[in-house]
Amino acid sequence: MNRALWYRRFGHPEAVLSLETAPLSTPGADQVQVMMIAAPINPSNVIPITGAYAHRVQPPRVAGYEGLGQVVATSSTSPFRLGQRVLPLRGDGTWQQRLNCNRQWLVPVPEDIADDTALLGYINPLAAQLMLRRWPVRDRQIILTAAGSDCARLLRQWALAGGARRVIGLHRVPEHAPRLRRLGIQPLTMDRQDEILQLAAHSSLVFDAVGGPLGGALLAGLPPAATLVSYGLLSGQPVPVTPGGAVPQRFHLRDALAGMSVSDWQNAFTALWPLLRRAQLSPLAPFPLSRWREALSLFYRSGRAVKPLLCLA
Repeated sequence: MNRALWYRRFGHPEAVLSLETAPLSTPGADQVQVMMIAAPINPSNVIPITGAYAHRVQPPRVAGYEGLGQVVATSSTSPFRLGQRVLPLRGDGTWQQRLNCNRQWLVPVPEDIADDTALLGYINPLAAQLMLRRWPVRDRQIILTAAGSDCARLLRQWALAGGARRVIGLHRVPEHAPRLRRLGIQPLTMDRQDEILQLAAHSSLVFDAVGGPLGGALLAGLPPAATLVSYGLLSGQPVPVTPGGAVPQRFHLRDALAGMSVSDWQNAFTALWPLLRRAQLSPLAPFPLSRWREALSLFYRSGRAVKPLLCLA
C-alpha cells in the first residue's frame, strides 16, 4: 500500500490536501519504481494546488514536483540498479511514499552528493542555471527581488561567480539583511521605493520573482536597454506594463523544459552537480508525512530561516 498527499480540487493546500492510502501498480516495462526518501515544500509545489496554473495543471493529482528517492524495482534491461539514489522527476507527484517513473527522465544522483543537497537539486537550481545562461551577468549590476528565497539564493551565488559587477537583493523581512551582506549582496528592503528606483536606473538586469507593483516600478525605472526577467509572481499579480515602455521577459521552467531532449535533460544535471557541490542551500526542517499540516504551517511562516521537508520513507 502507498500513502500519498492528493488534492482533488483547487484551494488552499491545508484545506484541499488529503493523506490517502491506496495500492500502487506494478511498474511498466519502461518504468522504474522509486521509494521516496524526502521532498521539500517549495512555492512551485504549493502554488499549483491553489489553481494558479489551472490552464496547465488539473486535479486530481498527487502534489509535489521534486525530491529524492531510491530505486526499489526495475527491469533487467534498466540502467538503474536497486538501491540507487535518484530524482524521480517529470512524472507523478513526489509527495508520496512510492511512485513509478519513466526511466528516461529519472536522474541518477552522484554518490558524493549528500541527501540534503540532492533533494533540492531540481526546480530552483535548474531554473537559476537556465536563466543565467539565457541572460548573462558578467560586468552587469543586477537586482534580485525576493532575495531571501531559494532561487534568488542560487542566482546571487552563481551571478557573483559568473562575474556580475554588483548584486542588489530586495527583501521583505529585515532578518534577511545580515545573511545577504555576508554573501556579498547589497540588501535593501522592498518598501524603500526611492532608493530602489535610483538603483534600478543604474542596473541592466533584474530577476523578479514578485511581480505586481514592485515589478512594475522596477520595469519603469530601468534604462531602456535593460531587461527584467519575470520568473515568479509571489505577489499573485502580473508585472504591470506601461504602454510604450519595456516589456518584461517571462521565464517559466515548464516552458524551458518543453521540447528538451532526453540527452539535454540529463546533461543539464551533469552540469548542475558540480555547482551544487559548492552551493549554499537552505537548512532543512524535517517532518514525517503524517505531520504534513505542521510542515505547511512552517512554510507559510513569515521570515522563516529553514525549508520544511516531508520525510517519506
